[in-house]
Amino acid sequence: MILSNIQPYRIVLASNSPRRKELLAGLGLSFQVRTLQDIDESYPATLQGEDIPMHIANKKAAAYLPTMADDEMLITADTIVYVRHDNGQGEVLGKPADEADAQRMLQQLSGRSHEVITGVSIVTKEKQRTFSVTSHVSFANLTAEEIDYYVKEYRPLDKAGAYGIQEWIGFIGVNGLNGSYFNVMGLPVQRLYEELKAW
Repeated sequence: MILSNIQPYRIVLASNSPRRKELLAGLGLSFQVRTLQDIDESYPATLQGEDIPMHIANKKAAAYLPTMADDEMLITADTIVYVRHDNGQGEVLGKPADEADAQRMLQQLSGRSHEVITGVSIVTKEKQRTFSVTSHVSFANLTAEEIDYYVKEYRPLDKAGAYGIQEWIGFIGVNGLNGSYFNVMGLPVQRLYEELKAW
């Protein structure tokens, strides 16, 4: 049986994201979804790159830990869009505040490359494993009309960086991808599978 080593556990996905639910289901695992409201997703300003989503995934796990049963295995994740500037500093593009913010983010991503980094934490009462996966995505130059159309038609306000690679903007805009496509959607399922296999 696939992943027979984790059969004793009941898997819990701690996420509101329909994309993460769909991706985890793709591994053929049975799981339940559990969500808590108002989890603090702040992080120290000193953190850079992959340390940011791993920190947030760990904070999410810590919030759920008191609710976990002894036989449960919890999976938490956080995905950021990360733009590295010429001065070496990185900038996180989170979920846009409104349509204008979404348009600003997409203008920033237009015609350049960025990183999509997902931090994942796997937790049981006895053990915790946290890792990150980075994918490099490049966009063609987007016109103001294309950005406006996407934001108004698809309203990507629940997505880091204001885009979903599986949506229209990905079809017409993404001209390069180095790394996991599913990671860009929000869950690096191949790496997650390897981590569960090694649990």
